[in-house]
Order: sequence, then C-alpha cells, then structure tokens
Amino acid sequence: MGLKSQDVLVILKLVALGDEPWTYASLAVDLEMSASQVHSAIQRAIQSNLAYEADDQVRVHVRNLEEFLVHGMRYIFVPQRGATSRGMATLTSAPPMAALFVDNDEHIVWPDPSGDVRGESLAPIYKTAPKAARADPELYELLVIADALRAGRAREKQAATKELRKRLRKYG
Repeated sequence: MGLKSQDVLVILKLVALGDEPWTYASLAVDLEMSASQVHSAIQRAIQSNLAYEADDQVRVHVRNLEEFLVHGMRYIFVPQRGATSRGMATLTSAPPMAALFVDNDEHIVWPDPSGDVRGESLAPIYKTAPKAARADPELYELLVIADALRAGRAREKQAATKELRKRLRKYG
C-alpha cells in the first residue's frame, strides 16, 4: 500500500494541530474528506513510517517526514504546472516563502475560482488543499513549504528545507 497525495495533506494537518486533540471525524471536516479516507491516510502514514501510534495517539515521525518531504515528495507527487489562472497563492507567492523572495514578480497559484491572485497554476497536492488551507493558516504555510520542496527551484528548496526544519522542531 503506497502513499497517496491526500496522505501528505493529512500528515501536515497533524503537524499543524500539534498537541491539539483530534478525531477522524474532525480531521475529515477540516480537510473536506470522508472519515474513512482520513483513517486510511493515517494507516498508510503509519505503514510508511511517517507516523506512529503511542499511548493510543497517532504522532508524526518528524525525522522521517522531513526526509520524505525534502528528498522524496517531488519524485512521487510530480508537480503539474499549467496555464495562467486565478487562484490561491503558493510557492514564493505566499507566506512564509514570500517573505524570503520579495523580488519575485511571478505568481504561482493553486487554481481556485474564489482566489484573489492570477498566476501560473500549480496543481495542489490534493484537490481539497486550498479550501483546507484557507481555514487553517498554519496548514496553509506547511502546504506552501511542501510545494516549494516539490516544485521549487534549488534556492527555493533550500529555503523551504530550513523553514520546514524550524516548524517540525516545534512539533517534535
């Protein structure tokens, strides 16, 4: 059983929640997925050693997640760029990456009709990611960092790696 793109969204949501309690049903609502999809995603994460169970809780295995996001995600979830469209900013067009690349006039967006930015489109890691990100700023920033690792240039990947490590230290 291999990882699916929604598994990354679920795992990053767990990181964003930190020590806050959650249920499969609450994650399903937050991520616009079914509870069974969330449960399956967490089981795949455990099987892939990106998460583990301890004291009847599922925790993210921070070191393994970092290694996967930095070195493996771009090969498994190949970024799909498209035409210019309206959408929600990502990569160097959104926080926290935008603060590091202030001279960037190019915008990269997740296609979304309710978005407020026009730019080159980049398919999100999972179709419900933009809506979930809009409701959770911490998750949004983690998804932006993941996009920089998945689709960014060398300089962007390097900055995203530093930012990811900083955030995962807070979780772990």
